[in-house]
Amino acid sequence: QWVYNILEKKAEADRIIHENPDPCNGFVLVPDLKWNQNQLDDLYLIALVHRREIKSLRDLTAEHLPLLRNILQEGKEAIAKRFGVPGSQLRIYLHYQPSYYHLHVHFTALSYDAPGITVERAHLLADVINNLEIDTTYYQKRALTFAVRADEPLLKKFQEAGRL
Repeated sequence: QWVYNILEKKAEADRIIHENPDPCNGFVLVPDLKWNQNQLDDLYLIALVHRREIKSLRDLTAEHLPLLRNILQEGKEAIAKRFGVPGSQLRIYLHYQPSYYHLHVHFTALSYDAPGITVERAHLLADVINNLEIDTTYYQKRALTFAVRADEPLLKKFQEAGRL
C-alpha cells in the first residue's frame, strides 16, 4: 500500500524528486527511507513504476524496454540535476528476489555499500536492458540464483518442497 500511496500522491508527494507521468512507461523517483538526505556518500533513491502488473524482474520482456530506458536515462538526469551526482557515479539495479512485489529500481552512490548490492541479489539495470534486447523473454527462461536469509519464510517453503 505504501507504494500505491506514493504513486497516487496520497503520501510522500513532497518527497518526489522526479516523475514521468506516462501510465505505461512512467515512474516516480523518491528517496529511499534508508537515506537521510544529509550527505551524498550514501545516496539512495527508488524508482517506482506506474504500471501495477509488473511485479519483478521475472515479468520483464522487450515490451518493457521503453519503460526501463526511461528509468535509466531520466533517473540519472534527475539525480545529476538535483544532487550533482553524475550517472557514472551511480549503481542502478533491481533486486531478485525483491523485498516487495511492485517493480522498482534502486539508485545508489557507488561509494555506498548498500544492503542487497551483492551479485546474488542485484541485477544492473543496464544489463537487464541488454539481456532483453538480446532475448525478449530472457527473464522468463533464465535460472536466477539468489541468496535467502535463514529467517526468511521463503527458505522454509523451499525446504518443505525438498528444493534445498
